[in-house]
Amino acid sequence: MRIFFVSFFAVASLFHCFYSTAQPRDTTLPAKVKHIEPLYVDLIRDLGARKGEREWNIGFGSAHLNDHVELTTLVEYEFAPVNRLGFEVEIPFTFSMGSRDQKEPLPGNRLDGLKLATQYTFLVSPRFNTSAAVGYLNEFELTSFNRYGKEQIVRANLMHPFLVLAKSWKNNIHTMLITGPEWEKEMHSGNTGFYVHINGSVHYAIPATKSVVGLEVNTLAARDFTSVVLRPQMRVTVSKTSKVGLVAGIPTDTRYDSYSFFVRWIYEPQRKKFK
Repeated sequence: MRIFFVSFFAVASLFHCFYSTAQPRDTTLPAKVKHIEPLYVDLIRDLGARKGEREWNIGFGSAHLNDHVELTTLVEYEFAPVNRLGFEVEIPFTFSMGSRDQKEPLPGNRLDGLKLATQYTFLVSPRFNTSAAVGYLNEFELTSFNRYGKEQIVRANLMHPFLVLAKSWKNNIHTMLITGPEWEKEMHSGNTGFYVHINGSVHYAIPATKSVVGLEVNTLAARDFTSVVLRPQMRVTVSKTSKVGLVAGIPTDTRYDSYSFFVRWIYEPQRKKFK
């Protein structure tokens, strides 16, 4: 597995070096194509990230399950220490609320885990309005608060390499595909689950405004099931540094997913300048 990741990034780096020598370089800032990323499964950092870029995200969501409601919140920090390379740290929480006629025990309130991720943009083509990147996300999934001291705090380890392909079309249309495999290893039993993520999105930037509307389709496939959730969404600009995104979750099969709602506040301070 480790050899796979090293080889993956090595090929991407060689491709980037070849492409950079084949294209005229901007003497001030590296080339960057504007793409609109989805709001639910977002990027680690903008494609073609520039050194000094950073961003804070705070999210809040709710999912209405059969017999209870789950409230989720997250805090996320993204930054680019060098051109085209981004890192992300995310801390998500989940809280469960039951009803009076609750029959099944509620899932425990929990810090879902610690998410650490990186992303490298190996292709930026202003001529074709296209960008591509590779990345890797690792999440340490934690047990519920009420199970601390009774079982291992780290319940599972999730490993997710991914590929990003994005293209901006004429008439303010933006498309993006984020896809890759995922392995989830349970720490107690040692069992490993295998899944495939296919997340596609299309967005429309409304002319003469800074607002965006779009649709994100999240697909999770395993050996015995396939989950597909449609997420219509809208993003509005509040100020030069702040944006707010609204997302609705509409499952195609309620056996695997529930109706949900998600709000994301995005704060992007001015890029740090380096000599």
